[in-house]
Amino acid sequence: MDILDTGSNILLIILGFGLLIALHELGHFIAARWAGIRADGFAIGMGPVVASYRGGVGFRFGACDDVVKARLGRYPIELTDEELAKEGLGETQYSLRLLPIGGYVKMLGQEDGNPGATSEHSRSYSKVPIGKRMVVVSAGVAMNIVTAIVMFMVAFMVGVRFESPVVGQVQAGSPATTAISLVDGVPPGIEPGDRITRIDDSEVLTFSDMMIASAMSVPGQPLQIEVVRKGRDAPIVFEVEPAYDDTANLRMIGIAPAASARLVDDAALDAPLEAVVGATLASKLPGRVIVSAGSSLVATWEDFDAAMIAASGQPLDIVFGPRGDGESTETIAMAATPILDQIEYPQARPADTGDLEFGLLGLSPLVEITGIVEGSRNAEVLLPGDIILQIVDVAGPRMSEFRAALSGRPGQSIPMLVDRNGTDTQVDAQTDASGRLGVAINYAFDDPRIARPFSRSGLEDPIPTVVADLQLMPRTRIDSVEGIPVTDWPSFRAALRTATTTAREEGTDATVDLSWTLPIIGSAPEYGKITLSSEDVKRLHALGWTAPLPNSWFEPLQTTLTANGNPLVAVSMGFRQTWKMVVLTYLTIDRLIAGSVSVKQLHGPVGIVHIGTRVADRGFMYLVFFLAMISVNLAVLNFLPLPIVDGGLFLFLLYEKIFKRPPSIGFQNAATLVGLALIGTLFVVTFYNDMMRLAG
Repeated sequence: MDILDTGSNILLIILGFGLLIALHELGHFIAARWAGIRADGFAIGMGPVVASYRGGVGFRFGACDDVVKARLGRYPIELTDEELAKEGLGETQYSLRLLPIGGYVKMLGQEDGNPGATSEHSRSYSKVPIGKRMVVVSAGVAMNIVTAIVMFMVAFMVGVRFESPVVGQVQAGSPATTAISLVDGVPPGIEPGDRITRIDDSEVLTFSDMMIASAMSVPGQPLQIEVVRKGRDAPIVFEVEPAYDDTANLRMIGIAPAASARLVDDAALDAPLEAVVGATLASKLPGRVIVSAGSSLVATWEDFDAAMIAASGQPLDIVFGPRGDGESTETIAMAATPILDQIEYPQARPADTGDLEFGLLGLSPLVEITGIVEGSRNAEVLLPGDIILQIVDVAGPRMSEFRAALSGRPGQSIPMLVDRNGTDTQVDAQTDASGRLGVAINYAFDDPRIARPFSRSGLEDPIPTVVADLQLMPRTRIDSVEGIPVTDWPSFRAALRTATTTAREEGTDATVDLSWTLPIIGSAPEYGKITLSSEDVKRLHALGWTAPLPNSWFEPLQTTLTANGNPLVAVSMGFRQTWKMVVLTYLTIDRLIAGSVSVKQLHGPVGIVHIGTRVADRGFMYLVFFLAMISVNLAVLNFLPLPIVDGGLFLFLLYEKIFKRPPSIGFQNAATLVGLALIGTLFVVTFYNDMMRLAG
């Protein structure tokens, strides 16, 4: 998304958010006119007046009130109804303000921040019957609810696309993997490809329904999740209790939405895609759909992955269809080789970088240059096939170390030692201002040498691994496992699996003979033993193959919520969605108080705009749907029983109705200060949250 798109989206969201607040105030204004309250001003936006209109003055740039003041020596609010009529002036100034955020109604004898600003005028707010004042106070909330219903109806008439409630990846060790089946003969665990249809008594239509149900769940009360699984005639019901996720600050069950077969069209994908398919294809594939892999037709990324797994490491022909934008009708065929699954040992996520490394037994492959980006300043310095033996002073850098060495030296000359066609070659590459070389990189899976082991990571406390005692040096070549020759990383893994087959069958630990050659001229093979725990053996044998294009590179599988053009269905869907959002907002407040939802999840105006810019990219109807949700939130939050918002004012009126007198001015002033403090605290907290999200 370029800067112009971002800027226009931000403006669109600010205008939309301002419109919702202006409509809220319009509700108050209409009700005030109905109740006979004198409304001196109705403003759209805040700040200085850009243009205004008042009966008897007409339209003008600037404030009409200034014209009246210059003519009569008094502002219109200071004139009686009779004086206004005599001068031919309308009682309300309609103004457009400079800042497109919200609006307000100026009623005689009523100021939210000043309870003492009353008036004895017969048409003042305080002189109108309590019942009518209750209508005026609640009219803004009612307008937001009506606005939400209408917006939802419009969105559903056209159709809104959401992530489909189909399970994609399931996080290892998550609650989803241990979900208890309530159907006989079905083993525990929700699986990729499962379509979620119900949670407890609620129908699930989108993946966000699943996420909301998890986030709003109550500790100690498991969810009952109904799924439809391919190959089974009847749905399966699982019982699972979400767990709090520190990263998301939400209760989750550990599943991700399924991915479609369409590659995302995003510039951020350019470099990693080049590393896999090369620069030429990388420029043509984004936005295209995989239609087949080998002899298998592909509808989702999971279909693509299943075909790659079945290939067991052998290259497979995959076909991408046309882009679908009319610019190109050609299909693209290419050969893709499945890649190894990786063991996510604790040591595979180094504490110094947070990056996940490919690893076997705490060992990782070297880094290889797989392509040169067009126009790269290092096109004559580095070549495809170069294997990184050293960068600056780090011998045999792991992938994360290689990237860190570059990003930490923007715009500098970087000395490197590379293996070029079997010859050690010294080169000096140049990073750009962002610390990039303009090359595509990947793991050197075809080379049996190792990068710096995690146990020699350079940390103050090296990470323990099963090979730590062997004291292997960076660039050491693995020769064999139990006498089985090793020529690359796939054969290394295969030899380990063969050597631990008996231990896997018996569920025991395994001791394995390993031979290697140190990166020293004239070195002879060395031998040693390593011991794998039964859990390590189990993980090793659970490894398979996976697609070389990960599911995060593909657009989510989507579904469309639509009334199919039927206005009656759209009305019904609009009412249901509005009620659902009202309940959800109150439920969120309840979970915040209970502590099962983190305050870190709260969004302020900055966060709403930030989310909205991404929403705008998903299409106009999704933007309408998003604004409808915000409208419901405004309604609910405005009617909370807190001082300064409509709900607090309604409580004051209820008190006045019951006790035949309003609360004392002193109490109202104190309550107003409390309300301002609460609103101020909420603003500070949400602003901090928004800034932290943007910084992250």
